[in-house]
Amino acid sequence: MAHVSAAERRPQLVKAAIDLMARQGVAAGSTRAIAAELGVAQATVHYTFGTKEDLYRAVMDQLTEDLIAQVERAAPEDAGFEETIAALAGALWRTACEESADYQLLTELSLLALRTPKLSEARQGHYRGVVEVTARLVREAAARAGHELVQPAETVARFFHAGFDGLTIQRLYAPDGAAETLGLRALVSATTALATGRLELVDVPTD
Repeated sequence: MAHVSAAERRPQLVKAAIDLMARQGVAAGSTRAIAAELGVAQATVHYTFGTKEDLYRAVMDQLTEDLIAQVERAAPEDAGFEETIAALAGALWRTACEESADYQLLTELSLLALRTPKLSEARQGHYRGVVEVTARLVREAAARAGHELVQPAETVARFFHAGFDGLTIQRLYAPDGAAETLGLRALVSATTALATGRLELVDVPTD
């Protein structure tokens, strides 16, 4: 059997882990099961990644890279501000619906990372990367439309993703097509209003 280097084996194992856990959930993603998915010895997983957490981190990185690439591809080059936000929301929603297993897996891994210190950096990197790309697209859309942002682009991006994450969680818990469509439209309108100054912010007591 020809020798396969760790560099070549790495993406194969990441794909095998994604395929397995997208079908059966994170709990099924033992190193033994992932090795069996690819048809290699369990020792190959540990040789390539060291620990299961290292493999999970690589899976989170790959899923995040795929999501960011989809966001960037969805951004129109000649649309207005609200149309750009709508295009981003639509592309992300299609991803959540059409590739629901992968999207759900990323959600599961993110929740797991909250209680797994070795995955904390990957979780933070995932969120930071998505927000940074969205903020850049917000700035570009505002400049193209001649709008001056009244809130920092990062704030607008975080607001958008907070709303979008809420909608996807609701879809997982209690799917409702009509409510989801209305929610997406409201999110786009609210994000546009926040960015352009048509949304009034009020103080919320938290003490």
